[in-house]
Amino acid sequence: MSRRPSLAVADRLSHATRHLPAPLAVVDLTAFDHNAATLVGRAHGKPVRVATKSLRSRPMIERALATDGFAGLMCYSVREAIWWAGEGSRDILVAYPSVDLPALRELASDSSLRAAVCVMVDSVEIVDLIAGGVGADSGLRVAVDVDASLRIGPAHLGVRRSPLREPEQVESVVRRAHEHGLVVAGLMFYDAQIAGLPDSSPLVRRVKSRSAAQLSERRAAVTDAVRQLADLEFVNGGGTGSLHVTGLDPTLTELAAGSGLYAPTLFDGYDGLELTPAAFFACPVVRRPAEDIVTVYSGGYVASGPAGWSRVPTPLPEHELRLLRTEGTGEVQTPLRGSAAARVGLGDRIWFRHAKAGELAERFTQLVLVEGDEVVGHAATYRGEGQCFG
Repeated sequence: MSRRPSLAVADRLSHATRHLPAPLAVVDLTAFDHNAATLVGRAHGKPVRVATKSLRSRPMIERALATDGFAGLMCYSVREAIWWAGEGSRDILVAYPSVDLPALRELASDSSLRAAVCVMVDSVEIVDLIAGGVGADSGLRVAVDVDASLRIGPAHLGVRRSPLREPEQVESVVRRAHEHGLVVAGLMFYDAQIAGLPDSSPLVRRVKSRSAAQLSERRAAVTDAVRQLADLEFVNGGGTGSLHVTGLDPTLTELAAGSGLYAPTLFDGYDGLELTPAAFFACPVVRRPAEDIVTVYSGGYVASGPAGWSRVPTPLPEHELRLLRTEGTGEVQTPLRGSAAARVGLGDRIWFRHAKAGELAERFTQLVLVEGDEVVGHAATYRGEGQCFG
């Protein structure tokens, strides 16, 4: 499981950033590098694509790529992929289907971009839409997203992504892609019910184990069938929480991860996943509405996913302060309650961890880079470079 920050973290970060205005976001480079090595070590020798949505900072993505064992980008937008290709990246997979036809036409019209970027499809319908938008025989490289969820009777355990499950379904999409002059370069199987689900109970552990076994068999059958029709460059799978499982599957040629580099709170409940929290943000105290309550400026950086308390930021435990259940985190202010409130002064910083990873970067134009108790640099976020890909 992710290790909670030591009791010295808040004081150390406050000291390092004392000359900078808050709110601000920080990445601890020592922890980031530790997490990068940990993820590579769990991949059983398979290369790991960097999931860009989980970092959303070009310098931090490049730092991950500089770690032996990481190779290639997994982007979430075609326009993002074109931007990265323009920066010199040559191995880019867009992990989600796109109907951005102008961007797809730009991609299809440039041989250098076509060689660098592979886009995602998951149905005959989207293959037809893309082909109709970019023209026949474009040579656009595509990968097919295959549903990796677990089915037990009528129950669907996993996220709702691709409608494709069985070999014949995937084969039909591959054949249609070929009819339109698209090049089928890869397959993707994202096991969200393993990679994205904490080990919260014995039942969850059993479900994850059963899912991994079932998926391994089906993944092999689908891949074998598609290899009869297409010369696959890659078969991708996994995420931060499942590298240790997916890395053992001989069908997969590569894995993907990103969130674990920052180690947000959603990874605190995973068995055997020894990550160190690397990303934090600080908000300054601006009011004292009651003896046991202080209010910080801003803080309402709620993560995506099912609404609930698992999606809100968490103050570091050393502050001995907790969110108010009646207010949570606010757009411009966040009240916190605890006996320690009496010891907190106006202007003091309260440090939080985000529930997820890259979404925090949408709130800041830069990340402050810290080693020990010193600021050693800054890393622009996508927003800081004037980029917003949705």
